[in-house]
Amino acid sequence: MAAIPPLLKDLNERAVLETVRKHAPISRAQISRRARISKPTVSVALQSLLDAGLVRESRDDPDGPSYGATFFEPVHEAALVLGFDLGARFLRGAVCDLDGRIRSRQDVETPNADAARMAEALVELRDALVAASGLAGELVDRVVVGVPGAVDRTSRDVRLTNVPGLEGAAFADDLERRLGLPVALENDIDLAALGEQWLGVARGVEDFAFMSIGTGLGAGIVLRGELVRGRHGTAGELDYAHAGLDSDVDPCAAAVAAYTERLVAESGEAHALAPPYDARATFGAARAGDALAKQVVAEVARRIAVNVVPVAAVADVELVVLGGGLGSNGDLLLEPVRGLLADWVPYPPRVEVSALSEAAVLTGALSVGLRDALENVFVNRRAPTALA
Repeated sequence: MAAIPPLLKDLNERAVLETVRKHAPISRAQISRRARISKPTVSVALQSLLDAGLVRESRDDPDGPSYGATFFEPVHEAALVLGFDLGARFLRGAVCDLDGRIRSRQDVETPNADAARMAEALVELRDALVAASGLAGELVDRVVVGVPGAVDRTSRDVRLTNVPGLEGAAFADDLERRLGLPVALENDIDLAALGEQWLGVARGVEDFAFMSIGTGLGAGIVLRGELVRGRHGTAGELDYAHAGLDSDVDPCAAAVAAYTERLVAESGEAHALAPPYDARATFGAARAGDALAKQVVAEVARRIAVNVVPVAAVADVELVVLGGGLGSNGDLLLEPVRGLLADWVPYPPRVEVSALSEAAVLTGALSVGLRDALENVFVNRRAPTALA
C-alpha cells in the first residue's frame, strides 16, 4: 500500500474515531459505510487507534447476527477530566471519563476558607476523587474550576469575587503548581449555562441565558451556541445592570430579606414571618398560604422579570433558565415571571427552572474539560504502527 499523506491519515483516523464514539459497538464495514471511507483505509486507521489505546474490540455483540464480524468501541477511560465548583462555603468536585460518565463525585464544606485554603482543599478533593474512581491519577487530562467572579481571559486573574484572597490572585497558576496539570478557570455562572446546554433544559437551544439568583445575581449568556464572555469576562454581571437607578430591583437573598423586613414593619396583618427573614423560610410560608409571604414572592417575581427584560431586549434569547437558591422556586415564580414578560416585551423568552439544580456549575466544568480532553487524547496519542 502506498504511503498515506500525514494530513489525510490524520483526517481518516479522526473520522473513524468519531464514528466509533457515536455508534459503538460497530464493525469495520459499518464504519466504512457511515464515515464513507474505504474498508482498507478504515482497517489502517483502526489499527493505529488500537495501538494508541483509543479504541478496542468490543466484548458486547450488537443486536442481530454478526456473521463473524469484529466490533469496536472507544476506550472511555483513556483520559479523565476533573471538574470543580468553588463557592464561598463549599467545594464540589467530580471526575468523568471520555464518555462523560461520572466516575466519582464528592462535596465538602469549606466555611470561612480563603483562596489558599480553597487550593489546599481542592488538592485534597482531587486525591479523594481519583481514588474513588478506581482509575490511575495519570489519566487525568485537565482540570476545570468554576469560581464566583469574573475571569480575565489573558491574565487569568479573578475579579469581583466574594472569596477572601481570590481577588486579583494568580489562583490558576497556584493550582497548576499544586496539581501538576493544566487548569482552566471559568466564571461559575458561565459554566452553569454550559451545563444546561450539555445536559439540562437548554439542550438544542442556540440562544439562551442562565440566570442565577441567590446571594448574588449573574447570567451566563449563550448566543449561536457559543458562550459570550465579553471583553473583560464580565458579560452577564447583572448586579451592575441597573446602576444609577433609584428603584430597588435586586431579587437576591439579602435584598429580599430587607424587603420582607420593611413589609412586615409596615403591615398590620398577621403572618408567619420572623427575623432574619430567610428567603427559604419566606417561600415556605408562601406555599403554606401566608398572605404576606405571597406578597414577597410576587415582588421577587417582579424583580426577576425586570432583570430578564434587558437580556431579552438586547440578545433576543429564546430561553432563560432560572437557577440559584431563589431561582429554583419554579412552582411559585415561573407563572408570574412569564406573565410579566408577556406584558412587557414583544417577544418574551421561554422561562424555565434549571434541570441540574446545584450540579449545574459542576456539569458545565466537566463539559468544558471533556471537549478539550477528547481532542488531547487524539493529538497526544501514542505513535501508531508504522505503515508500509
